[in-house]
Amino acid sequence: MNRRVLVAAAVLLSSLSFPLTITGASVALPDLTGDLNASPTGAQWVVTGYNLCFAAFLAFGGSLADALGRRKLYVVGVSAFLVGSASCAVAGDVGVLVAARLVAGVGAAVATATGQSLLASAFDGAARARVFGALGTVLGVGVAFGPTLSGFLVDLAGWRAVFWAPAVLAGLALALCPGLPGGRGTGQRVDRGGGVLFTVALGAVIWVFVEAPALGIGHPAVLAVAVVAVVAGGGFVRVERRAGVPVFDLALLGDRAFLGYSLVAATMMGLLVPLLVYLPSYLIDVVGLDPARAGLWMLVLTVPSVLLPPVGAAVAKRSPRLLSTGAVTITSAGVVGLVTIGPDGAPWLPLLVTGIGVGLTTGVVDGLALSGVPADRAGTAAGLVNTARLTTETVALATVGSALTALSGGPLAGPGFTDALRVVVVVSGCAGFVAALGANALLRRRISR
Repeated sequence: MNRRVLVAAAVLLSSLSFPLTITGASVALPDLTGDLNASPTGAQWVVTGYNLCFAAFLAFGGSLADALGRRKLYVVGVSAFLVGSASCAVAGDVGVLVAARLVAGVGAAVATATGQSLLASAFDGAARARVFGALGTVLGVGVAFGPTLSGFLVDLAGWRAVFWAPAVLAGLALALCPGLPGGRGTGQRVDRGGGVLFTVALGAVIWVFVEAPALGIGHPAVLAVAVVAVVAGGGFVRVERRAGVPVFDLALLGDRAFLGYSLVAATMMGLLVPLLVYLPSYLIDVVGLDPARAGLWMLVLTVPSVLLPPVGAAVAKRSPRLLSTGAVTITSAGVVGLVTIGPDGAPWLPLLVTGIGVGLTTGVVDGLALSGVPADRAGTAAGLVNTARLTTETVALATVGSALTALSGGPLAGPGFTDALRVVVVVSGCAGFVAALGANALLRRRISR
């Protein structure tokens, strides 16, 4: 029992630190950009680099944990996150900060995958349901209240404090690790080829999105990296089809319901996360709010994710398709409504509508995606859903960041930032409407069969 408590305490502590470091960086971005004299592209990498490594290493980390041992890999992941976060807090230039964010992202991915495996092995039955419910609550609270907490930390102690806070939480989790249950890995073969190719392909795609606006789409480096992305992506698909134990079971994409719910989950993050990252900068630099007040404004967007999942679950019992496509439509409408944003403040109603749409599906759509998957493939399916979500939000971050930089003509400030943000929210919302139509078609075909 004591070891089970230690497992839960360690995993929940480390899990709380991961969303805090995402939202913290977004609130700290205006101050750290000025302090480190970071270029718009450098500022993008501060945010995007962490998400890139998190997405690229999440599923691969789970495979390594099964093969090499969960506790060992969990300690490695939390340690890497701690070192990366602490290095961010003391970074003297943006290059060091970006490198530290990459290390923290890898550590967070490995710790997330292995932490969930530790919970699943330590708890069973009703206890497992309760502890995973607690995990979902912790993650939701981290996302919902992270911008507000980070805003107060920036006001009180400067931007470096938002990196020290998750580092301290990771340190507390690491202190509990000696008491965690041991266990050897299975020794099974790991799909290293698939993991490496996926990481290279995703990294190349993100690099093109971030760097192309500054270098030019026809720049030799941009073209070369684009070719790398295509070759690595094609190689990844080929390797996964032949691998005995693939990183991703691509056959799951043949299930229309699974594909539809995965599309919903990915679209939600693609719409929400860029707002979490760039809206605080707008509120601070253009509207003129201090970081703490900007964080309070963000509660309008994030608190529904804590309050509304039970409502979404109730709707899903009656009509999962209505919940899924309706929530995406509501979120997209809220994002488009942000076209009314301006220097006088953030329009609270579109923010609330966006948050309501996201909140209705938080945690619920994952259960829907896994409901039709055989039990022996549930872990693989969960990894695929999470990777689709993280990959989409990472690409969305890179795309939105590059679009804002290009449309504003450089620094994200003044009237240029307002005009660029209005264009971006309209395009993003329209993409959300298209995704809602696609999800509706996939889910309707499955039901009619």
